[in-house]
Amino acid sequence: MVTPGGFVFLRTQSAKTLFEQLSHQPGTGWIEVICGCMFSGKTEELIRRMRRAEFAQQAVEIFKPRMETRYSEDEVVSHDRRSIPSTPIPHSSQLPLLSAGIEVVGIDEAQFFDDELPNVCQTLAANGTRVIVAGLDLDYLGRPFGPMPQLLALAEHVTKVHAICVKTGGLAHHSYRISDSDALVELGETDLYVPLSRGAFVEAMANKKAGTHQEQDRAFARFMSDMEARREALRILREGRGTQDSNPKLPLF
Repeated sequence: MVTPGGFVFLRTQSAKTLFEQLSHQPGTGWIEVICGCMFSGKTEELIRRMRRAEFAQQAVEIFKPRMETRYSEDEVVSHDRRSIPSTPIPHSSQLPLLSAGIEVVGIDEAQFFDDELPNVCQTLAANGTRVIVAGLDLDYLGRPFGPMPQLLALAEHVTKVHAICVKTGGLAHHSYRISDSDALVELGETDLYVPLSRGAFVEAMANKKAGTHQEQDRAFARFMSDMEARREALRILREGRGTQDSNPKLPLF
């Protein structure tokens, strides 16, 4: 499925089937995990599920790490600028108290939370809460990221989503960092990261290790900058604030 933001994501199981299976179990909690690389539609899918729960007149609340302020301090915002109000928290231990009486809890950017998050999600689910978690499954080096591996093992339902590789056009599995920083956490968007397939990522990392990555990274940065400009132009057109003349000739991902 191609999202309005121009990214592609795949579901391992249809949402209709999933909710048909679970909707007849009132008072039963469970954990859902949405994972994938950057620009794959994780937050967009989280927002979609939370909105559906709102339409069903369920009590919902969404949380994110306090450090996550790229788009907004008090909203969860997807790459295509869809948003939903959220509560930023510094530690997962605050979740049980803040979600008291809530039927559906959403958690975005789970990879940035502390290692207690899986236990907290287990407790919430055991108490009858539906918990929906979204996050990066791999860090910029391609390693399992933070509490995500444990959450994936504990979840009843896992949805793996993909972006499109900017080099091959295939499914992207990795988030390649186009900077020389070696910090585990470096917040950024198209200015710092590109989605790559496994083969393209292995090649890019080999070039970086050999010190021959500068031109490669500049090309990736130019491509992402162009894509972001085209996405913004199409967004303006959709909102009726532009003309057809401002529509870029090349498509999105």
